[in-house]
Amino acid sequence: MTVIIAVVVTLVIACPVSAMVATNVKTKKAAEKIGNAEDKARKIIDDAVKTAEAKKRESLLEIKEESIKAKNDLDKEIKERRAEVQRSERRIQQKEENIDKKSEAIERKETSLAAKEENLRKQKEEVSKLNEQRVQELERISGLTSEQAKEFLLKTVEEDVKHETAKLIKELEIRAKEEADKKAKEFVVTAIQKCAADHVSEVTISVVPLPSDEMKGRIIGREGRNIRTLETLTGVDLIIDDTPEAVVLSSFDPIRREVARIALEKLIVDGRIHPARIEEMVEKAQKEVDSVIKEAGDSATLEVGVNGIHPELVKLLGRMKFRTSYGQNALKHSIEVAHITGLLAAELGLDVRMAKRAGLLHDIGKAVDHEMEGSHIQLGADLCRRYKEGPIVINSVESHHGDVEPTSLIACLVQAADAISAARPGARRETVETYTNRLKQLEEITGRFKGVDKSFAIQAGREVRVMVVPEQVSDADMVLMAREISKAIETEMEYPGQIKVNIIRESRATDYAK
Repeated sequence: MTVIIAVVVTLVIACPVSAMVATNVKTKKAAEKIGNAEDKARKIIDDAVKTAEAKKRESLLEIKEESIKAKNDLDKEIKERRAEVQRSERRIQQKEENIDKKSEAIERKETSLAAKEENLRKQKEEVSKLNEQRVQELERISGLTSEQAKEFLLKTVEEDVKHETAKLIKELEIRAKEEADKKAKEFVVTAIQKCAADHVSEVTISVVPLPSDEMKGRIIGREGRNIRTLETLTGVDLIIDDTPEAVVLSSFDPIRREVARIALEKLIVDGRIHPARIEEMVEKAQKEVDSVIKEAGDSATLEVGVNGIHPELVKLLGRMKFRTSYGQNALKHSIEVAHITGLLAAELGLDVRMAKRAGLLHDIGKAVDHEMEGSHIQLGADLCRRYKEGPIVINSVESHHGDVEPTSLIACLVQAADAISAARPGARRETVETYTNRLKQLEEITGRFKGVDKSFAIQAGREVRVMVVPEQVSDADMVLMAREISKAIETEMEYPGQIKVNIIRESRATDYAK
């Protein structure tokens, strides 16, 4: 401002008077502009101050809001922590109360126990006093001293204990026998065969057909003399029941049963049935069976190619023609074992004839196990010793079921051949009734599942094919159904090996061209 005035003054002094008027005008305009500039500057400053104050107020407001928010958050957190502390305090207080209650209960129990102990002590004292009084009274009534009464009681107790001990020993013996039966099945094969009802009915009976039911009365005879004569001479039971046109012969001895069958068939053909004729026919049948036995024994030794066997052993081999084990003919089994043992011996370079001899005679005890006590192994070894068989044959007979350790390779081969012959498919069969019942049960189990149309047991019961309705069973359902059927079969049936469950689902569309 001072500078401007100085400039103006200088111009006034330097310029002529004529120019002063113009200068004054300019000076006024300049002053006006300066005034306007100053006003604008003031206004700008004022606006800046106002803006700064507004921003300051806004900042203060934001800071206040943040501080209020932080305070609220802190208050909330403090409240939550206080609540948690209060909950913890309540839990601790409850636990303390529970502990106090438990301690009080324990104290009450201890007090009660102490009281009970005191009562028991008093009761014991009373009981002891009563016992003393009772003993004195008993001594007075019985006229016996306590020592004499003790002796009497001891004798009585001893007798009771002996009785109880005998019962316990008997029970233990029975239990031991049952356990032994379970663990020693190989030693009681024949006994199991005689105890299996379905199997016994097949291997212990023979059915003789009759031309008519009138023949039953003739077989029985007047007052039953014919049937009694036949049963007495043959040792076989004749069962004449409601079975049409048939008589059943029952006996555990297959040879006796065969003699009775042949004799009865001859009597039926002859038509003359009376005791004298029955005796004659039984004698003829016995000779015929003896002839068959001899021929069967000679045929077996000839087939195997073994000679030099004692005639009595050959006869016993022939008797095995009428002996079965699980449906397998004993003589055919022995011949098969002899052949298999010979083939194995040939492969190993051993004595083939001795191997066949041991294989043929390994079950010779089965020819007499219906008549003599003992297992077929023990009986067979005794027979071989009696008829001068060699030590290899005797050891093979004794060891073919593992009762005795084998002492030669041939004995081991007989063991293997016996197992092969018995285990091959078809060697040992089920009874027809058992077999058909198993197949029927298999089809019944599969038929009760939802969506099954038909089911067929095939492959001798080793496979079942299930036809399902495609609208009711999907491909995914088939997998679950196969699993469920398998589980049901495993739970409800007993069977050897395994059974394949095969589910078949198919959709067919049929049309006709006209």
